[in-house]
Amino acid sequence: MPITIPSDLPAYKVLSDEGVMVMSDSDAARQDIRPLRIGLLNLMPKKIQTENQFARLIGATPLQIELSLIRMSEHQTRNTAAEHMEAFYRPFSEVRDEKFDGLIITGAPIEHLPFEEVTYWQELTEVMDWTQSNVHSTFGVCWGGMAMANHFHGVDKHMLDDKAFGCFRHMNLAPQSPYLRGFSDDCVIPVSRWTEMRQAEIDAAPGLTTLLGSDQVGPCLVEDPGHRALYIFNHFEYDSDTLKQEYDRDVANGTPVNVPVNYYPDDDPSKTPQNRWRSHAHLLYGNWINQIYQSTPYDMSKIGT
Repeated sequence: MPITIPSDLPAYKVLSDEGVMVMSDSDAARQDIRPLRIGLLNLMPKKIQTENQFARLIGATPLQIELSLIRMSEHQTRNTAAEHMEAFYRPFSEVRDEKFDGLIITGAPIEHLPFEEVTYWQELTEVMDWTQSNVHSTFGVCWGGMAMANHFHGVDKHMLDDKAFGCFRHMNLAPQSPYLRGFSDDCVIPVSRWTEMRQAEIDAAPGLTTLLGSDQVGPCLVEDPGHRALYIFNHFEYDSDTLKQEYDRDVANGTPVNVPVNYYPDDDPSKTPQNRWRSHAHLLYGNWINQIYQSTPYDMSKIGT
């Protein structure tokens, strides 16, 4: 079944052209079933690209998804047209009385800052606390996942000497987990970050379990059942050329950067990169949606109770 998004949202045409099942608001209203309400708190500067990436993954399941785009109340983006933000996004202050089956909190290019120095950190802590009463399951991605692990468990993020950048092989550490249903023993995941969370500190935090991890770039996917949350520090949602865009941007800006590891054929940036993570990306987000569907209350007023 399809994902429900406004028919004039750019992702609607993108996903339709790719064969992903999408449904307009008006068509969904005529169906006598309850869709899953999934919120996307989009902290990335390229809002439309991020919308496409996550809508593609959560829209590939056989369930009807109603996607709501959310932004921080006071923070104003400089990279996405104001008309787009006005048309498709609501500030957190307007949705805080609503209930959601799932919420994705994206990464943000502010990882060099201590959490408390982020301009919207106070409101984000309110969002994270709000998830405990108003969201059935929360998925924190990259910086968003690190922020949640820090807020709920005090786990620190640490600056790396060199950027973790490229496609790294990760081990399946919990094959029995319903979130890894269908996963291979290992898989390739795009990584792009200057910070890390350390496995020893995650192990020391009661209630956290690492599901995917790498000897090279550390823990990746962490389950926090006590807060009905998953934290992923890497980027299954990336398009085939997202790392290339980041690399080309840094080269053009004169920023010192290494060629992304294991990304280009023969590590040659003149060659077209190959996507080796797409199937596992769909598996992970499909499994997450499936777990929400099986456990969320039909009566949405009971979410968080």
